[in-house]
Amino acid sequence: METKKKGDICESLVCDHLISLGYEVLARNYRCPYGEIDIISLSDKGILCVTEVKSLTARWPSDDIRYMVSPQKQHRLRKTLESFLSSDSKVRFKGIRFDVATVTGGKVTYYYGDDF
Repeated sequence: METKKKGDICESLVCDHLISLGYEVLARNYRCPYGEIDIISLSDKGILCVTEVKSLTARWPSDDIRYMVSPQKQHRLRKTLESFLSSDSKVRFKGIRFDVATVTGGKVTYYYGDDF
């Protein structure tokens, strides 16, 4: 399967998962000169969530998930989020969280980051 198509399917599965939890998906594949954010959503508790989606052929140990998003990628995500927020001043939130979602065999596993 083409990589882009596979990524779109995985992101759709994660969006469905978030919606089922009461989240509002604000943006998918938000792009700016700094980079791209797979999913930006707002939790039912008012937390702005930046979700990096990873498609895996095998399940990783949960302790290793933090290594999926390098420090460089984390920096780009922060800069990209700044761009999103400056372009959409209507978004109101109580905090921000960076999460990772993995999709393995069509199953979503969601890893919550720390709020800040």
